[in-house]
Amino acid sequence: MTHDALIPVIRRLALEAGDKIMEFYEADDFDVKVKSDASPVTEADEAADALISAGLREAFPDILLVTEEQAASHTKKGETFLIVDPLDGTKEFINRRGDFTVNIALVEHGVPTRGVVYAPARGRMFYTLPDGQSVEETGALDKAKAGDIRPISVSNPDNSALMIVASKSHRDQATEDYINKYQVQDSKSAGSSLKFCLVATGEADLYPRVGRTMEWDTAAGHAVLSGAGGKVVRFDDHTPLTYGKDGYANPFFIAYAPGVDLKEA
Repeated sequence: MTHDALIPVIRRLALEAGDKIMEFYEADDFDVKVKSDASPVTEADEAADALISAGLREAFPDILLVTEEQAASHTKKGETFLIVDPLDGTKEFINRRGDFTVNIALVEHGVPTRGVVYAPARGRMFYTLPDGQSVEETGALDKAKAGDIRPISVSNPDNSALMIVASKSHRDQATEDYINKYQVQDSKSAGSSLKFCLVATGEADLYPRVGRTMEWDTAAGHAVLSGAGGKVVRFDDHTPLTYGKDGYANPFFIAYAPGVDLKEA
C-alpha cells in the first residue's frame, strides 16, 4: 500500500460514512446502547463502522485494521495498521450538537502518518495529502474527486495571549487547573477530534487532554496536526505520544503549536 493509494480511499470512505451518519442524525429517533465500558454507541456508529471496515478491507486486505467498534481488533498488534473511529463524539451526536467526526488514520512504527477527519454536520473535512502535508477541503466534498483544498498550518502563538481549546464533554477541574498555568486570551470548547483540527488550522494554539482517550480517538487528528506542523506529547513528561500501545489506550496528552511554551503538568 502506498500513501498515494491510501488517501483517495480514506477520503471517500469518510464522506460515505458521514452521509450514513447524517441519515441517523436527521431522523426523528435512533437507538442508543451502552457498551461494556459504559460509553454509548448508536446505530450510526455501527453503520459507519461497517461501511468503513468493508471499504478498507477490500482496498487493503493485507494491513491490520483496528476499529473502536470491533473489540476483537483491540488485541491485535502490528508495526503498521489502519485505525478507525467511525463516529468520534457520540455524546455530541446523541445530543445533536454537531461536533462529531469520522476518523481514519494510518499508523507506521508508532506514529500516525496519514489521516482524515470529517465533521459531516459542520461540513468540514481535513486530511493529509500523500506527501504528508495537511489540508482542508473547501469545495463541494464530491466523493468521486477531491475539490478545492487549502494547505493548513499551526499558528505562531503569542504566549501572552494564547487561544486554548478543550473538550466540551470532559472539561473538568484538572483541565481548568492546567489551562490556568497559561496566559489565555480566549478559551473555547469543542467536541471530538475537531480540537486537533482547530490547532492544525491555527484557530487554537493549545489543546490539553487530562482524561481518558483511546488511540482511535486521536490518531487521525494527530496525523492532521502533525501534517500542519503541530505536535502531540504526553502530559506527564512531554515525550511524543506513540501508538500501538497495549489495549490502544492513551495517557493524558497535550496537542499544540510548537511555539507554545509548554508548562509542566
